[in-house]
Amino acid sequence: MAEVTGGYQADIRAVDGFRLPWEKLQGSRVLVLGATGLIGSCVVDMLMLRAQEGFDVYAGGRNRRRAEARFAAYEGNSRFHLLMLDVTERIDSGLCFDYIIDAAGGASPRLYTSDPVGVMRSNIMGVDNLLSYGIAHGLRKFVYVSSGEVYGEGDGRAFSEEYSGYVDSAAVRSCYPSAKRAAETLCISYAHQYGVEVCIGRPCHVYGPFFTESDNRVYAQFIRNVLRGENIVLKSRGEQFRSWLYVADCASALVHLLLKGESGRAYNIANPESNVTILELARTVASLAPREPKPQVVFDIPDDGTQGNTTPITKAVFSTDRIEGLGWRPLFTLEQGLKHTINALL
Repeated sequence: MAEVTGGYQADIRAVDGFRLPWEKLQGSRVLVLGATGLIGSCVVDMLMLRAQEGFDVYAGGRNRRRAEARFAAYEGNSRFHLLMLDVTERIDSGLCFDYIIDAAGGASPRLYTSDPVGVMRSNIMGVDNLLSYGIAHGLRKFVYVSSGEVYGEGDGRAFSEEYSGYVDSAAVRSCYPSAKRAAETLCISYAHQYGVEVCIGRPCHVYGPFFTESDNRVYAQFIRNVLRGENIVLKSRGEQFRSWLYVADCASALVHLLLKGESGRAYNIANPESNVTILELARTVASLAPREPKPQVVFDIPDDGTQGNTTPITKAVFSTDRIEGLGWRPLFTLEQGLKHTINALL
């Protein structure tokens, strides 16, 4: 696994360009769940840069070997702590956390058919366990990492936070968006009933380095292809239109929610300048291949037109006016983010 150095390290330091009230975290404990995942691990890296604020970072996850490998750079750092836990089980650590960022929740499309029950449990039970524990142990704020998939299929317009599209609740693939929707409502219910601060982030499709070998999201498959010198094979015409966001931009948005987000509100997290079709994404990744000749994008569309576990949503783009009101903005173009991702994995 690549070290957290070079371009990626500079990318996560870019958060210093924002005017954020980091002093709120002085002397606190911040727990990040899903810490070995794509988004959670980047949030941990971003928080660990702020040594001057004197807060401790707890990286929570289930796989100790993966966590120790991912965070080897922090071994011996008194501010960093690994915490092995499963959010679907009752938490019994005795530690008090001032802030919790919940990025756990099974985002790999393969899980949507192989373990849909686990996907729903990790979100709904995870939020319930974390908030009930946090309230009993002095929690000040909870940030839930939801998903832009909560909007389901729309009518073509950019999704605002008040919009409610269509999700077929009777489809197995809906385990993910339905779980995210239910978990969001559970967050708001806890805020109303117990007075705890909660904030919800709805990221679009996020990409970046340090994805796992089992991650079968399309961007990860495309990058594996080009690093192996293979062509990118599309199983559909690639016409689905998506908003994409580099993980460093996503992590900085979540930090904004932690420090400035209004309790009880949801915020879209996306880059309106990085809206492309799956085909355009594939061609961009192929063009950034580190070796010549460049791979090609080819089609192998099944006769029955099936597309595996991919979302059936045809268009997903987002209004970001609300989070921009907090002073956040994306800093990396799609090509920059993909190039930095590929370079970090070489």
